[in-house]
Amino acid sequence: MKKTSDILSSLPPTLTGYEKTKLEQKFASRADSTVEAVEQYIISEHLNPGDPLPTEAELCKLLGVSRSSVREAMRQLQALDIVATKQGKGAFVSNMSLSPLVNTLVLRSSMGNGSLGTLDEVVAMRKYLDIGVGHELVEKRDQTDPEKIEELQDLVKQMISKSATGHSYIQEDIAFHRGLISILQNQLLDEMMSAMWLIHMAVVPSLPADPAGLILTAKAHGAMLKAVEDGDIHAYYCAVEDHYEPLKARMNAAQ
Repeated sequence: MKKTSDILSSLPPTLTGYEKTKLEQKFASRADSTVEAVEQYIISEHLNPGDPLPTEAELCKLLGVSRSSVREAMRQLQALDIVATKQGKGAFVSNMSLSPLVNTLVLRSSMGNGSLGTLDEVVAMRKYLDIGVGHELVEKRDQTDPEKIEELQDLVKQMISKSATGHSYIQEDIAFHRGLISILQNQLLDEMMSAMWLIHMAVVPSLPADPAGLILTAKAHGAMLKAVEDGDIHAYYCAVEDHYEPLKARMNAAQ
């Protein structure tokens, strides 16, 4: 069975541009509607990541579409990390990670003049996430494993120590924020935070160095953690503002 792209590339040269466009739209429409149908099947059957999907032939019969439409739809769903295939075992529901979104945003952030604009949006998103989880972090402070708090305290000490000698602490920074978020036991939130960090790391190295800002940011992490421990939501919000202020200053200096 030919791929849709092969069919489109073999269209007769005598077709007008308008006729080719209409045929391309027809194929695209079939594939898109098949994508939606497969997604609806996953939802209606209450499938979970790792569950098997029907075979190509079964999907053709089930959805009333051609095999080429099913194959094109499955390719699109794989690109979106909704479907995964295993050699000799067929197709399965994937983990549906944020990888496609991350890859697109990392590419966008690396494209010339748009990089700082994308970083500005990512930093704003990270800040919104940090502020948004504040109340729940404070509410769950008494339920948090003391060892988790000790881990976060150690990370703060490492960041302050590194910043005092002018060294960056990106890995400790990531571990701190992910550790703080882990208190909420929200996998999607953790994935979103990780996605924002990947984009952040793609652009930040191009910003001017700021040794003093590193120290202020390291201390702000400690203030965020202490505010959570004390149950002081106002202090937490202030610490979040202090945390992002040096980075915003570096971004403004780079513009």
